[in-house]
Amino acid sequence: MKDVLGQLRAAVGQILRDAVLPGAAIAAYIDGQLALETSIGDRDLQRTVPLPVDAPFYIYSVTKTLIAAAVLHQANTGRLDLESPIQQYWPDFPVDTPITLRQILSHTSGLPDYGGVADYHEAVKASPGFPWSFQDYLNVARTRELLFDPGTGWSYSNIGYLALKTLLEQITGRSLQDILDALFFTPLGLKQTFVATSLADVVNLTPGYTRALGGNERVNMAQRYHPGWVSHGVVVSTAAELAAMIDALFAGQILDSSLVEQMAQPVYSLGSHPPLQNVGCGLGLFMDTDSPHGQVVGHSGGGPGYSIAAFHFSSLAGCPTTIAAATNQEGDNIAVDVAYAVARALAEA
Repeated sequence: MKDVLGQLRAAVGQILRDAVLPGAAIAAYIDGQLALETSIGDRDLQRTVPLPVDAPFYIYSVTKTLIAAAVLHQANTGRLDLESPIQQYWPDFPVDTPITLRQILSHTSGLPDYGGVADYHEAVKASPGFPWSFQDYLNVARTRELLFDPGTGWSYSNIGYLALKTLLEQITGRSLQDILDALFFTPLGLKQTFVATSLADVVNLTPGYTRALGGNERVNMAQRYHPGWVSHGVVVSTAAELAAMIDALFAGQILDSSLVEQMAQPVYSLGSHPPLQNVGCGLGLFMDTDSPHGQVVGHSGGGPGYSIAAFHFSSLAGCPTTIAAATNQEGDNIAVDVAYAVARALAEA
């Protein structure tokens, strides 16, 4: 493992230097055991404090994988039917066209998103500590037409996962924190993983550097950017605890394996997005359908201050391996590059 550490430190260090990022936290589970937990680089821009291995980050859109697992869990109990329209459970849903839960899970619903809405980004810059309300987000769906007829195309939609999170809370009478705590956090004994709902929740969040809050200088968003700007809710975790969740999911410890197979079945092909050879989208998961390392499935996340990735390789050097990576500055899926650099180092060991 010492040679592997040297190799991955060199590779990841180069990625960080090229992208001018302070640091990265990395963890890997091999054959169901935590085999690697390390960090490279620094916690601060001045490079005076090494990044701790257990640094907590927003996992941003990797939260969608956990929400999707919770939806599949409720479907398995009979409370939800993936082929039923969301309007069957939520009569006042702001779109009249029937959209199934499966279509929302796979981003084939046609629901619009706020990612390209200028008002959203201006509001984040103007008042990062005061997020849009639930109704503000729903108004995006209410006032904008569907992008296409449900099931006939693909477009990433945070609004869709806000709908799924809201539906889960409505049918269970529980918060997202309680739902994910029962499904993931408590069974796996996670100590640093939770759903953040206020700035008071994240006083210990790792400094995350961004220009997204306005200006040309990178600033620390950790105590400025309210978690409510992530409409579907956002989980805080460490690289090791994130890897533990994704590894447990694919080991059949969270859901029955047949349900995980449904999640990991590609519904729509998005083509090549290096380092992934051919990206497919499933239910709350993306997969590399042409990987030399067997089935590769996971999710990335990005937002002000952080880039996140967590992927499960069914056969990396002959072993099931889950790798999680987090950087303390956002980049263009830079954490995916880090995770794949770790995968290459492990495969060549």
